[in-house]
Amino acid sequence: MDVEAFVSVHQPQWDRLAALTRRQRRLTGAEADELVSLYQRVGTHLSALRASGADPVTIGRLSGLIGDARGAVTGAQAPVWRDISRYFLVSFPAALYTSRRWWLTIGLLFYLVAAWMAWRIIAHPEVLDSVTTPAQIQQLVDEDFANYYSENPAQDFALRVWINNATVSAAVLAIGVLLVPTMFVLWSNAMNLGINAGVMIGHDRADVFFGLITPHGLLELTAVFVAAAAGLRLGWSWIAPGPRTRMHALAQTGRATVGMAIGLAVILLITGLIEAFVTPSHLPTAVRVGIGVLVEIGFFVYVWTLGRRAARSGEYGDVELSEREASAPLSV
Repeated sequence: MDVEAFVSVHQPQWDRLAALTRRQRRLTGAEADELVSLYQRVGTHLSALRASGADPVTIGRLSGLIGDARGAVTGAQAPVWRDISRYFLVSFPAALYTSRRWWLTIGLLFYLVAAWMAWRIIAHPEVLDSVTTPAQIQQLVDEDFANYYSENPAQDFALRVWINNATVSAAVLAIGVLLVPTMFVLWSNAMNLGINAGVMIGHDRADVFFGLITPHGLLELTAVFVAAAAGLRLGWSWIAPGPRTRMHALAQTGRATVGMAIGLAVILLITGLIEAFVTPSHLPTAVRVGIGVLVEIGFFVYVWTLGRRAARSGEYGDVELSEREASAPLSV
């Protein structure tokens, strides 16, 4: 398709849509019908330009026009609370449920790698000799591992943990489109977890390790798995788009991926609060571990009830149908 010719031919319709969208006075019946017709038509133009690889400036300008026209067509916006409730009751759980095979598989592989590394450290403690000293290991076992969770004021620690975890999750989500970097980050974190587990268990401090890791770690790692899965799905949608065009697959998966960021931030805020106020608390170990297990179970119940219900109704985490770009069969 000749993009320049296409733009030249349809520019008058875009200008007319812009004029109707910005009209201050009330539209007549004929003008309202014309607005709706042009909105649908220009939406199809936008799909054609995206499929033909038009320059981003033209696509961005037309996307903005479509967004403005959508507001004019649909009228008053829904209350913010409705959008928030729909996100947490429909969109986010649907995205979690439809991507469950990805993050469950990632989680399984992560724990297998961590368990393998822990076993290696326990069975062959000499493997650490090349990277640390016996004194440093003893320092970790006796003081550093436990002190990490209590050496700072709880509120400050909670904020720091949240920022750190959100940064890691955002990183694996953003670089997931490149596939390899995300896998490297997951591998490194699994190895670190395995090393710490091996050292603590090997020195008969398994109760300390699991008592401090489990309360926040179960849900925290699950959030990282979800973020990694979202990023990897985004990259895979470009490699294997299925019946969709690559641009359509990337846009569709990308909207659901970006939409998950808010929900993951909330989950990580919860884990940060648990890590700051529950993990280092004087509660019995069984109680702290129980809190971590219950929170993780609550997450799975959330996914498998609300998420499955939303997925069965056709939701998969994308924006509402009225907010997606118009599309039409094309032959170029």
